Amino acid sequence: MVSAIGQGLLWALLGLGLYLTFRILDFCDMTVEGTFPLGAATAVTAIAHGINPLLATLLAVVSGMLAGLVTGLLYTKGKIPSLLAGILTMTAIYSVNLRIMGKSNISLLGKRTLFSGHFMTSLPQYFDSVVMGVIVIAIITILMVLFLATDYGQAFIATGDNSTMAKSLGIHTDKMVIVGLMVSNGMVGLCGALIAQNNGYADINMGIGTIVIALASIIIGEVAFGELTLNQRLLAVTLGSIIYRIILLVVLQLGFSANDLNLISSIVLAICMMIPQLESNLQIRKPILKGVRPHE
Repeated sequence: MVSAIGQGLLWALLGLGLYLTFRILDFCDMTVEGTFPLGAATAVTAIAHGINPLLATLLAVVSGMLAGLVTGLLYTKGKIPSLLAGILTMTAIYSVNLRIMGKSNISLLGKRTLFSGHFMTSLPQYFDSVVMGVIVIAIITILMVLFLATDYGQAFIATGDNSTMAKSLGIHTDKMVIVGLMVSNGMVGLCGALIAQNNGYADINMGIGTIVIALASIIIGEVAFGELTLNQRLLAVTLGSIIYRIILLVVLQLGFSANDLNLISSIVLAICMMIPQLESNLQIRKPILKGVRPHE
């Protein structure tokens, strides 16, 4: 359970990153499938070459932001549809990751990471990911709340709500989209770097299914906690990520194979997305049933 909570906190960064584009900016960004392993590849390769783990993690953030910049330019300047722009960048990143690592995977065995410090190693088993997750999520969430409360952040929100209206108010919507994609993918790159260091390796295929994991965190958080303010929704995404990990833990305890995790993730996400519709149907039927006489 402690491990599930720790993993949920670390993976919550992925959900928060996608929340910026998917929910606030209303941009379907597939770049995250490539940005996540890009962040992992950058950080692990840097650490393997003797670079300080903290600096390596920052390099992973920068690499993620560059990936977001490419998608943003393809969409705003190249006039390529958002979904296709993300797919193009994601596909290109696969080759970039191979260039960075030089092979399909790299191990961090015997290397110093953010999780191998004296304080982290002195903690009970699995508590290192919990502590790291709490610290990083707290910092990122506070920064996001402060950013969205500024005039720039409100312009960012307005761009996602109604880009036409935002343009009429003098907001440079293209700039907002590019900045949003850079910040979002920077967070995804950070998530990839932390997960890779926690797992002890980076693999070229570790990004497969990450979009489903991120969406699951967002959807589960929204379904579980209902109507919330924007700031509360950020916290709900983190809690949704933890709930999702606990669901996976329960499923594995029931005897399912770890090879079925992507299938299970898709099923869980599909069920959560159908719950609001099911509730709506039930609310429509209840008044009708109340008006029916027993003999009818």
